[in-house]
Parts: sequence; structure tokens; C-alpha cells
Amino acid sequence: MAKYDSLYLQRCLDRLQAGDDLARKELLNAASVRLTQLAHTMLGGFPRIKRWEQTDDILQSALLRLHRALQDVTPASLRDFYRLATLQIRRELIDLTHHYYGPEGLGRKHASNAHEGEQASTPRLIYEPTDSENDPSQLAVWSEFHEKVNALPEEEREVFGLIWYQGLSHAEAADLLGVSTKTVQRRWHSACVRLYEELQGNLPGTGDASVSGG
Repeated sequence: MAKYDSLYLQRCLDRLQAGDDLARKELLNAASVRLTQLAHTMLGGFPRIKRWEQTDDILQSALLRLHRALQDVTPASLRDFYRLATLQIRRELIDLTHHYYGPEGLGRKHASNAHEGEQASTPRLIYEPTDSENDPSQLAVWSEFHEKVNALPEEEREVFGLIWYQGLSHAEAADLLGVSTKTVQRRWHSACVRLYEELQGNLPGTGDASVSGG
């Protein structure tokens, strides 16, 4: 992701503010790199949802959402761009879980197979089990995770978004926000502890290390 560092994004944003529409595409390309990583992380343990929606499809939906947002508003700063991109990414990931494994989701309704030996015309169908170790109950935890992030205090939410959703280092986040690295570390740690407690230690696809260090 070195190509799409903060300096590159700032140049793109400067060009967009000057009326260069090509810069919008380049900003979207940069956002797609991190979003692809997040989608792989989120879907890695869920083979069933991959049947419905591949990573590229999720990527396109999220980028379309971000593209529309960038048409409505031109971020005034790189910080504003990260905030806007993070919000659109988080919304897309929440919508994904609701769409496929909410109460009326396709993943809950889809018939997987029939009893072995039954004829295709047999009306009784075997639905995907709801007590699988990773699907859909754990996918619902992903949705709750993103929603809990959204409910963090503003300073913690912004730091968590820059580090977890955008992949910035603590030092990069500190430089962007104009605060010390220690301040970023403190906010990151506070956000992680809060999420750990809110989710009762059930942090999907992460493991404690990925949200407690940095």
C-alpha cells in the first residue's frame, strides 16, 4: 500500500479540489486496496456467504457508495477524506451482514440440499444450520463489531478508523491528526478495551493481539 500513502492521497485530493475528475478515480483506487483486505478478512471464515457475494462484488458496491459520496462532497482535507471513506466502508460491511444474514437474509432462507436419496421433487428441504461455529451467528458478531465501532466516542472512533479500517500506523495517524503518537496509542487502547468489553471478548476475525497492540 506504499504507493497510496498519505502524501499520494493528499496530492490526489489537491487535484480533486482543483477540479481534476481523474483524481476522484485515483482516490477510489487507493481506497479499494484497503477495502479488499478488509473484505478478505471479513469473509475468510465464511465460505457460505462467498457463495452469494465474492470479495470483488463487495468491493464494487462499497466503491460505488464512496464514489457517490465524493460526488456530493469534496473533502476539505485528507483527514476528512479518511473519515468519509471509513464511514462508507463501515456502512457497506454492516449492510452486507444485514443483507445476507439478517432476519430476512438470503443466507438464512436459501436451501442448501435435500436429504440424501430424496428425489428433487420432494418438498422438504434441508436449510443451512444456524448453529454453525462460524456462520451465521459469528457473521452477526461482525455486524455488531462495526456498529460498536460506530458508537465509540468521536476521538476514539476516528483513531480506530484510521488504524483498523485504513491501515495507518500509529505514527501516521498522529501526524494526520496533529497529535502525539502517545495520544493516538492512548485513544487506540481505550477504543480496543471498550470494544472488547462491549463485545464480551468476542472480536470476530481478529484475535486479541490485533486490537490491543499496534
